[in-house]
Amino acid sequence: MDSESVKEFIRSEVPDWDDEIVATARFKAFSGQRSDWEVKFQFWRDLIIKVSRRFGVLIIDPVQVKKAWFDRGGMTPLCIDHVLLLMHSEGDVVLASELESPVSGRLSRLLRTVRSLVAQPSVKPGEILENELVIVPFLKEKAADVVRLLSEGHWTSTCVVTLNKFRDLCNGSNEASVVLSHLSGCGKAHKISINRGELIEGVKVSFSEAALPSISTLDCDVLHLLSTTEKLQNQLEVMDQRCEMSRKSALASLKSGHKKVALRHARELKLTTESREKCTSLLNRVEEVLNTIADSESTKMVSEAIKTGARVMKDIKISPDEVHDYLEEIEDTIQSQKEVEKALESAPYPDIDDENIEEEFMKLEMELESESSQVRPTTSDTADSLSEMFSELKLGDTKQTLEEQATEPVRMKDGGKKILEAA
Repeated sequence: MDSESVKEFIRSEVPDWDDEIVATARFKAFSGQRSDWEVKFQFWRDLIIKVSRRFGVLIIDPVQVKKAWFDRGGMTPLCIDHVLLLMHSEGDVVLASELESPVSGRLSRLLRTVRSLVAQPSVKPGEILENELVIVPFLKEKAADVVRLLSEGHWTSTCVVTLNKFRDLCNGSNEASVVLSHLSGCGKAHKISINRGELIEGVKVSFSEAALPSISTLDCDVLHLLSTTEKLQNQLEVMDQRCEMSRKSALASLKSGHKKVALRHARELKLTTESREKCTSLLNRVEEVLNTIADSESTKMVSEAIKTGARVMKDIKISPDEVHDYLEEIEDTIQSQKEVEKALESAPYPDIDDENIEEEFMKLEMELESESSQVRPTTSDTADSLSEMFSELKLGDTKQTLEEQATEPVRMKDGGKKILEAA
């Protein structure tokens, strides 16, 4: 956060901020009875909360507040330590370490609440500057906004999201941890952790006033599918970037006369395109399961949702093991492309002779010469033309076409069967 922007905001909120006489009185340490400095305390308290809310700072560093936010030419308010202590004792701020653990049970939360009612934890003056503080009013607003955003995309009374999705809504992992701790303490959210070959974390959030239902098997399965969807979407983004790079490299190599290099990039483009189609197919199948479950849940027929989700998973023949296999296959394909790229730079092409190369690229050269004699086409037109030319290249027979792969029976492994049988 830029300190200059903070100072500009403070000046807009406090017109007499630069008044030396007024500032001197404000920056003095508190002394005497509380009635003597109550007005000054309220001024600093409100200003801290306003700055926090304006710049979206949920977690503040007391030292930065004192020496950066309110610095006036080297002069800092002597009363800030006292202000923060009072804000802590009155519940306006809490130490980040005092927040509820999002994985603690209901009994632990109850005991913690009882202890806090019996005795308010005290913080020494020196400790208040050594710990990060959470602005409680802004925390409540932030938590309410997160719940509202999630509720807008769901028709049910609860929802499950991945931890990555929750962090995106909270602008980072630090704030997400704080917001999740607050919602957990209120009984509005609970963290989910499952192990399906790897650790998958998510959050279950309640939109109603009723108590948050316990974590169910369906919640864990939905979290697994959501996590898979995120991975597949990330893989698609990587593949799109590689396709674009291969297409541009092939075009540049053709224009510069490096035919074998262009052929290598064309092969990379073909491999990546085929992998992308398989990834897209799997993503569509996973989303089909999620949509079916969501439609059933929206009618508040949870038991029917479990049965329907299990039936759809059987009908389209998808299992957690298969999802894992597909992800590994996609990652292996990307890695193999990098290895092939290095190998082909120095290795000959045993399955394609020079005559075939010359024959195919002669057509490309004629196209390029024809284009250069006419008005220069746009970049997008050139890319489309190149894509069509590459589709005509004979880049070697594949052992199995994509259509054959799509119709191949899907293996149902023991791990997937157990999840469906549990449903």
